[in-house]
Amino acid sequence: MQQPVDSPEANDALDEGDIHDVLGNDRRRLAIEVLRERDGTGAVRDLAEVVAARETGESPPPRDKRQSVYVSLHQTHLPKLDDLGIVEYDADSKAVRLRDRVKEVEVYMEVVPQYGLSWGEFYFGLGVLGVLSIIAVLIGVPGISGVGMSLLAGTFFLVLMAAAAYQVYSQQDRIVFQRLLE
Repeated sequence: MQQPVDSPEANDALDEGDIHDVLGNDRRRLAIEVLRERDGTGAVRDLAEVVAARETGESPPPRDKRQSVYVSLHQTHLPKLDDLGIVEYDADSKAVRLRDRVKEVEVYMEVVPQYGLSWGEFYFGLGVLGVLSIIAVLIGVPGISGVGMSLLAGTFFLVLMAAAAYQVYSQQDRIVFQRLLE
């Protein structure tokens, strides 16, 4: 992904209310997600097309929906994101580019592929599988009861730690190292 443009407001953290306001609107959230997927840059017309398609589930989306999304992005959402320093929006050329400040918002966004699992769902599934496996050992289910409680619990603990380490590593530019540098 291309690096977002530096914002002049980078020294001042976004207000918590502003972050909630940005994430509380589906269209703004979708616009940020689409820009992230497209190397941080795009034209408003293309952005409106993708956002409208995701909102309607139709490809291509109906013309009136594309127009509605385009107008709201151009008149409301992108200027607001520009004012907050999350994007750089040139209303004349209709070009949008993510700024570094988007990282403050991304921390609260977990973008999950259409048929993927969120980290929360993964951890929940791992926990349920672990509990069911331990119950199976306790009631003596053939095959798994021979494994032993300690080995089973240790294995689930190691898988949990490996997954958490991978998650932290994959998001290091947004979470851990960002905080260490502050």
